[in-house]
Amino acid sequence: MPRISLTPPRTLLMRIGTWYSRRTYGKVLNPGQAYGHNSRVLFSYVRLEQQAAKWNALDAGLKHLAVMAAAARINCSWCMDFGYWEGRQKGLPAEKIKLVPQWREAREAFTELELLVMEYAEAMTETEPAVTDELAAELIARLGEAAFVELTAMVALENWRSRVNSAFGLTSQGFAEACEIAPV
Repeated sequence: MPRISLTPPRTLLMRIGTWYSRRTYGKVLNPGQAYGHNSRVLFSYVRLEQQAAKWNALDAGLKHLAVMAAAARINCSWCMDFGYWEGRQKGLPAEKIKLVPQWREAREAFTELELLVMEYAEAMTETEPAVTDELAAELIARLGEAAFVELTAMVALENWRSRVNSAFGLTSQGFAEACEIAPV
């Protein structure tokens, strides 16, 4: 049960956001409705997401695994649900996305670089970040500095998303179920 009403004031920004959300995702996203109680926060958050969507120094698959690993570490069910759907939209294998929460037990499903990226995302997500000099140096050597900066920023952004959604009490909206192939 959400801790905040999902019926914000019907401002122009909310009406536009509702229209866009339905058109793009097939439903109105609960985080947008929660943010809608403060138009300035909503507007700033949407602008940040729009800008982050344009970042392209880091491979999209690696970026998504980092986001999912951070969401899993925080245990944000809304982010995991939406992240599964988003990964499928990006063409990532469903089996791999499903294994992200248990990546340490399913190492064989991931490349060495993917494992490093998820380790970094988790280390960054700890309440007291646990990123080591060695882990950062290895990722910079493999990805380059621009992609490393983007990776770091994406994990931080996912921490914002997951922690806000968890604090709001938001849970799954059924995105993952929409990806499953219907039984024949």
